[in-house]
Amino acid sequence: MSGKTPKSGKTPTNGKTYVGIGGWTFEPWRGPFYPEGLTQKRELEYASRKLTSIEINGTYYSSFKPASWAKWREETPDGLVFAVKASRFCTNRRALGEAGESVQRFVTQGLVELKDRLGPINWQFMGTKKFDPEDFEAFLKLLPREIGKLPLRHALEVRHDSFKDPRFYDLARKYNAAIIYAHDKDFPEIDEPTADFTYARLMGSEEKVKTGYKPADLDKWAKRAKDWAKKGDAFVYFISGAKVRNPAAAQELIKKLA
Repeated sequence: MSGKTPKSGKTPTNGKTYVGIGGWTFEPWRGPFYPEGLTQKRELEYASRKLTSIEINGTYYSSFKPASWAKWREETPDGLVFAVKASRFCTNRRALGEAGESVQRFVTQGLVELKDRLGPINWQFMGTKKFDPEDFEAFLKLLPREIGKLPLRHALEVRHDSFKDPRFYDLARKYNAAIIYAHDKDFPEIDEPTADFTYARLMGSEEKVKTGYKPADLDKWAKRAKDWAKKGDAFVYFISGAKVRNPAAAQELIKKLA
């Protein structure tokens, strides 16, 4: 189920663009995003019909039973795609090559229950983690390409400047892993096409702007997203920043891409 995957010989084609937010449970969204009176148990149902993707963040901290994954699928419409944040026990370690057991435990907990709703997996690394070519390749070799005949797509969110290295880009291409483009002043911005899809996390929304980003900035992100989609599917998430504004930012970008 795991193992080395050679560099893909496929030519990327225009893909779909999925836009969303991180998670769906956040009290300040009740009012600005969720209608007054909507019960918490219906928030995923509502959010999934206003957005085209949602990044599941709770999986970074906890594991979930297959029934939970199946329930998330059942509550969402056709066309909605989830990204999944991998467990911190896989990535927050000194020797990444020793994460095999944790990786297997994570991918076998029930992801397969999402079926066609499953998008890429976000493997997020701490800001203190530096690039070590040998150890990082050992980790990439552990990532399974499928689970229960369901293809898996892997994205790497690195937060240390040492990853601005052509050797890292080459490794990511070798294993068809996307390097997550993180737009944040505290993290390195790497926009390298290393896989047959793109994954972006935009973390600069402002609370004083009703749509999170000014119209001109959203126009720029729309153009960027269209360029990314020329290389394959593009997943764009509004994360952090002024979190209360992120649903509005996502909905506005979806309009601009329509």
